[in-house]
Amino acid sequence: MSLDDAFSSPQSKRQYVRRLFATIADRYDFITRVLSYGQDARWKARLVAMADVIAGQRALDLACGTGDITFAIADRGARATGLDITHRMLQLGRLRASGASSSADSAKASSSQAVHFVGGDMTSLPFRSASFDLVTTGYGLRNVPNLEVAIDEIARVLKPRGRLLSLDFNRPESALVRTAYLGYLTVVGSILGWILHGDPDTYRYIPASIRRYPGARGVAGTMETHGFSNVRIVPLLFGLMTLHLAERSS
Repeated sequence: MSLDDAFSSPQSKRQYVRRLFATIADRYDFITRVLSYGQDARWKARLVAMADVIAGQRALDLACGTGDITFAIADRGARATGLDITHRMLQLGRLRASGASSSADSAKASSSQAVHFVGGDMTSLPFRSASFDLVTTGYGLRNVPNLEVAIDEIARVLKPRGRLLSLDFNRPESALVRTAYLGYLTVVGSILGWILHGDPDTYRYIPASIRRYPGARGVAGTMETHGFSNVRIVPLLFGLMTLHLAERSS
C-alpha cells in the first residue's frame, strides 16, 4: 500500500499504521528522540507531572509503545495499563518491566509490578465503561483511523471527571511555519527511512499524517463535542508540539 493510499479510508489507515509500527518497533524510541530534537523525554515528563497522579488511581496509557509514559505513571503510584495495537511494542514494554522487576532497585521493581500491558485498538477499547481515573497517550490520536470514535471510547472508559492528557505533533496554523516544519520532517524522515529500512516512505508517514490532522484547536474542539470539558492546550517547542488536557464531563 502506498503512502497516499494509506489515507484513502479509515480501514486503509488502520492497516497501514499496523504494518508501519510493526516495522519500526525496535527503532521506535530512537526515531522519536531524533524527530523530537531530543526533547521527547522532557515532554513526556511534563505530561506525567501535569497528570497529578494520585497513588492507587487506575491509569490507561494508549498507544503506549515501549511504555515510557506507562512506567512513569506507575512510578507515581498508579495502577497503570499500557495498550498498543503493535505486538512487538508490547513485547518490548514487557521486557522493560521484567528487567525492572529483576533490578536491585526495589522502587523500580515495585512500579514495574503495577504495570500491565494489553493489545488493543484505540477505537474499540477492551475495557468496561468508567474503568479509569486517568487516560494518557503520546502520539496516539494522530494515528487513529477515526479521531471522533477514539475520543468517544476514551470518554467511555473514563470515570466522570476523569482526566485525559495527550502529547502529539501539532499542525501549525501559519502556512509558512507549516511548510517549513513539514519540509524538515519529510527530508529527515526520508533519509532515516532509507538508511534504516531501505524505504524513504517509512518515516514520511509522520508529516503526511500531520497534513491531515486537525491541529491543536481542531482536536480540542473534537474533545469538547465528544464528552470532555475544561479542555486546555499547552504549546511545546514554539507550538510545533502540543499537550492537550481535558476532563471527562460529569
